Amino acid sequence: MAYLQPLHPTVPLTAFNRGKASKIFSDVKKAGATVVMKNNKPECVLLSPDDYNALLERLCDAELLRTAAERLKNYNPADTIPFEKVAAQNGINLNTLPEEDIELE
Repeated sequence: MAYLQPLHPTVPLTAFNRGKASKIFSDVKKAGATVVMKNNKPECVLLSPDDYNALLERLCDAELLRTAAERLKNYNPADTIPFEKVAAQNGINLNTLPEEDIELE
């Protein structure tokens, strides 16, 4: 298993025992990710909630991109059905829908 190289600011785990947690959390919000060290080895990474959510969003986007690329490998335009035909088959009259609900390209 690869160890996280502390490219970010680091803080010793013992700092939490010395009552510095509030300052550490404040620094994380200002400076970004902080690596918590235990016995001179990275133990965990502290992230602000915004940074954590952004990281999760990037992961989700990467997974969606991978899925889309995988699906496009078998894409054949001849196998597609135009939106207008799908709407008609399902009894949807596109002329009665508000224009902001229709995005045809």
